Amino acid sequence: MIDFEREVEERVASYTDEKELKKAANDFMIASTLPKYSYNFSWLSRPIIQYPQDILAMQEIIWKVKPDLIIETGIAHGGSLIFSASMLAQLDMCDAIENGEVFDPKISKRKVLGIDIDIRSHNRRAIEAHPMSSRISMLEGSSIDESIIGQVREIAKAYSKVLVFLDSNHTHDHVLAELEAYAGLTSVGSYCVVFDTIVEDLPTGVLSSDRPWGKGNNPKTAVWDFLSRNSMFSIDQFIQNKLLITVSPDGYLYRTR
Repeated sequence: MIDFEREVEERVASYTDEKELKKAANDFMIASTLPKYSYNFSWLSRPIIQYPQDILAMQEIIWKVKPDLIIETGIAHGGSLIFSASMLAQLDMCDAIENGEVFDPKISKRKVLGIDIDIRSHNRRAIEAHPMSSRISMLEGSSIDESIIGQVREIAKAYSKVLVFLDSNHTHDHVLAELEAYAGLTSVGSYCVVFDTIVEDLPTGVLSSDRPWGKGNNPKTAVWDFLSRNSMFSIDQFIQNKLLITVSPDGYLYRTR
């Protein structure tokens, strides 16, 4: 372990006693939700709808895991797909540098597979026109539809290191069905990240009332349900303790076996 990593571990461990720091982070999450703070950011020109802290965590995970396939449920404007594709492009470039190779940046063995029940035509056009599009494939349909699940599983067979991001419908039943469908595709030593588990922790009235999810019915309750019957994953507490500000407490699931 290098000195920096050791220092980070020690610093994060010390946050256990930092009550004011944790309260400030929690207060910020509550105060920033209704004003749609996460809607302010883009990645390479596409809206990403994530908190910067979680974006940085995803970067660290991708560099650590070095996946050749990233499966994402929920596309929206495509910012997360572009982010993932750009990170895979960085991995390709680093591989080429380390191996002393010349490579075509449009050709890659790595892929991002996005799934959404409704890919708006203007978003699809923008994603397909983006320089990162050669690393992106999209499937339109419900992420828990058997035909979509079958297609994803078939595609995943061609890859050896799979990373999964779940960020579509946030109801308990939907997320649980996604976990049951896709978590098993996650490679050992990789992650299945479930976004917006924060819903369980937000006070009543913070979320828009027109959403079908809320306290007791959300991604975190689905994660808890899934983990109660699945021993292949553990919650990476270190990530959320380091971030402090995250939409995914208990959502960074590390596959151990």
